[in-house]
Amino acid sequence: MLLHVANVLSPAEVGEFRARLDAADWADGRITAGYQSARAKHNLQLPDDHAVARELGAVILDRLQRHPTFMAGALPRRIFPPLFNCYREGQSFGFHVDNAVRYPRTGEDRSPLRTDLSATLFLSGPEEYDGGDLMIEDSFGTHSVKLPAGDLILYPASSLHQVLPVTRGARVASFFWIQSLVRDEGERRLLFDLDVSIQHLTRDRPEDPALIQLVGVYHNLLRRWSET
Repeated sequence: MLLHVANVLSPAEVGEFRARLDAADWADGRITAGYQSARAKHNLQLPDDHAVARELGAVILDRLQRHPTFMAGALPRRIFPPLFNCYREGQSFGFHVDNAVRYPRTGEDRSPLRTDLSATLFLSGPEEYDGGDLMIEDSFGTHSVKLPAGDLILYPASSLHQVLPVTRGARVASFFWIQSLVRDEGERRLLFDLDVSIQHLTRDRPEDPALIQLVGVYHNLLRRWSET
């Protein structure tokens, strides 16, 4: 499932992020790539222990924990500390699959994290650069993703994906991975659809007796499928 999570950051927050990031010292993006990915990766990245990366990453984590669409779609158990990258003219990241397990080097919990989901939070608007589309392949074909600044795309980490070459401007983003409470993608999708239906029913027909039954079904399925 590809899920567009809108308005993770406000325009004012995006502006503040960009001011901090535009003034930062970027490093070679291959610092976090595996052997195969490093051969295809050509971009810039903030080191994960960079003060700006840690401060802005903490803001992102706070916003995600309060965003109902993200929480419903990801059902996060753990979130890898957000990283930041920049693609300038001519830079790209060829087709690859993200590592199945990541080892955080910052934060309190540095135990291995299984990457069920990948996330890209766009910090450049589509009008700021040409090219740089995130291309994601799944069983339904190839999807091109280029979202407004402050919006996030959530997709299975097992997906084959790439970032096309930037031909004008700069593409700045945050990226990270999520270990979900529910490992299976199909089960997560069913829970998300059920959660969205419950939210709509709560808004439109809060007195409907079916609402209590649906909430019970949701939590019983989550209890059956979740790993804590």
